[in-house]
Amino acid sequence: MQGLNEALDHAQGKETEAIVHRIEVPTVEVAAVRASTGLSQSAFARSIGVARRTLLN
Repeated sequence: MQGLNEALDHAQGKETEAIVHRIEVPTVEVAAVRASTGLSQSAFARSIGVARRTLLN
């Protein structure tokens, strides 16, 4: 229960002794990557293992 309370405190901006890891995730222009492959949206989606509709969002 202590871990949950500490997570809630952290989420509310309170000081905790929690160790927080921040990871920078670069922005990727998926449309440009797909265009460079020459694949259709459906084929590109299959090649990266996602549904075609995922590419539309």
